[in-house]
Amino acid sequence: MPKALILSKKRADEYRELVEKANLPDLDVMATSDMAEALATGAECEIIFGEPSLIPALLPEMKNLRWVQAMWAGVEPLLESSLRRDYTLTNARGIFGGLMSEYVFGYLLMHERRVMEHYQSQMERRWERAETGTLRGKTIGLLGVGSIGAHLAETAKHFGMSVRGYTRASETSPDVDSYYHGEDLLEFAKELDFLVSVLPNTSETRQLVDKSVFDVMSPQAIFVNVGRGSAVNESALVEALQSKRIAGAVLDVFQTEPLPENSPLWNLPNVFITYHTSARTVPTDMTSIFIENYMRYLHGKELKYIVDFKLGY
Repeated sequence: MPKALILSKKRADEYRELVEKANLPDLDVMATSDMAEALATGAECEIIFGEPSLIPALLPEMKNLRWVQAMWAGVEPLLESSLRRDYTLTNARGIFGGLMSEYVFGYLLMHERRVMEHYQSQMERRWERAETGTLRGKTIGLLGVGSIGAHLAETAKHFGMSVRGYTRASETSPDVDSYYHGEDLLEFAKELDFLVSVLPNTSETRQLVDKSVFDVMSPQAIFVNVGRGSAVNESALVEALQSKRIAGAVLDVFQTEPLPENSPLWNLPNVFITYHTSARTVPTDMTSIFIENYMRYLHGKELKYIVDFKLGY
């Protein structure tokens, strides 16, 4: 009977209840938020269903480990070259697209409809009938067109936007009007109205969005980062915002998190900052991935959402 360890800082019991409610065949489950307990009683488990930040400390002790189902899309803590890789690692995909779309297009609509300006007029009891913009006819560029990027592309089409996609190789989303790869980055970024990064943290993506990218963007462009902070040269972004080379930014992720108090980004008037909260993990959604993959694991089928340790996703 396979043994699984559920590991979560705050929601271990909630995940256990969801897994047990599914009545999965031949599965012995334990759940904990305590690392000492995990080391003492979970060493014999062959499956981990957990948060990537907690798992590395357990890897040397789990001699029977065969599969790790990460509770996040990003699995950077498990990609360190010093860590073992003799198991199958799967991550969370297909569950964040809707939440990311709500976040991204909430801010895009706020920008076009000038929500903050209208609210300020309201506070000043001033009847202001200034023209507002529209997303229709605007061009959005998506850095990364995996499951999240594809969902963003679909939402953009709902608003009548033109969609560009920059990817390593794939061209699977039918909602992307034109794809760009490799050295086409600057051509991709030219004259965009919105540039949205959903890139993971890999050797190929680090510092990809740099001064050269901001220099070819429209002065009216808005940059949105909901992927990883490592994909952006933060100094170049600050310079582009301060000089109004671009119109503004919506930032949910940063090179260093929490964002240091001395970062100039805090005080820039054309920046909106959130706190790596654009798409939180919903336990019911995450558990559904584990359940589906467990049934595949039990019957010897290939698991879904396998991470390539070398590529990082």
